[in-house]
Amino acid sequence: MARSKVTVIGAGNVGATTAQRIAEAGLADVILVDIVDGLPQGKGLDLAEAAPVVGHDSRVVGTNDYAATAGSDIIVVTSGIARKPGMTRDDLMNTNAGIVKAVVGAAAAVSPDAILIIVTNPLDVMCHVAMQASGFPRERVIGMAGVLDSARFRAFIAQELEVSVEDTHAFVLGGHGDTMVPLPRYSTVAGIPITELLSEERIAALVDRTANGGAEVVALLKTGSAFYAPAASVFEMVESILLDRRRVLPCAVLLQGEYGQDNLFVGVPVVLGAHGLERVVEITLTEQEQAAFDKSAWAVREQVEQLT
Repeated sequence: MARSKVTVIGAGNVGATTAQRIAEAGLADVILVDIVDGLPQGKGLDLAEAAPVVGHDSRVVGTNDYAATAGSDIIVVTSGIARKPGMTRDDLMNTNAGIVKAVVGAAAAVSPDAILIIVTNPLDVMCHVAMQASGFPRERVIGMAGVLDSARFRAFIAQELEVSVEDTHAFVLGGHGDTMVPLPRYSTVAGIPITELLSEERIAALVDRTANGGAEVVALLKTGSAFYAPAASVFEMVESILLDRRRVLPCAVLLQGEYGQDNLFVGVPVVLGAHGLERVVEITLTEQEQAAFDKSAWAVREQVEQLT
């Protein structure tokens, strides 16, 4: 049986680390694409030379040419300029919209049946750009944000309570950014809601840290932004799709009436399987949670309107 094929566009830290995770898991052959001559080829070769040590037979190839990506099962889009200290996600918007439109158009043309996973910020808006550029249905355009936001929330909960991260589960809705909506009553440690284990003040502090998780890393690094956790989050989505695991993961998808929103990419829990978005999992929100979700959705809609 032929191995699956995943194209990763953008050979920067997020793209290269995503390629490494996919290849080392033996999940798929990986084509690493970048506009910079030599960068994807060098990183692809370096990853290929690690294969004998790690013990996998996935092929990793770097290229500047989209012809090599033809027939991909999944296309991961990480290309764009990274956030610098002091920059908001919105500052990135217009520059990255042009980049995403170009790369998605080129990749979708030679892989018309692929599933797109968008990572470029501002995430929710870039999903709209990608959907337009590809012409793909909503099932095959998915944004990676919620998995990362939830991972950050889970890490902070585990550190706070001094428990294993494996026993922590977190629920995050809404746009990827300062208006995201972590839901403490659905966030648990071994099935126990964190509202039973932590004070309101501590939960509020963790929620705030989660919302600013990306900025915290950017401020510490001073040059560049987070890439280990984003790459791990992309990998979790790729694995769920290629192995048809039907994981329930928070992702940005085009809502069509769910959660009271229409024709807008926002983060919600979805079932991810072989067809991409299998279904949106809808839960009942309290009045306060729904208001926070609507505020987050409104912020995303405002950005989309600025773009078009």
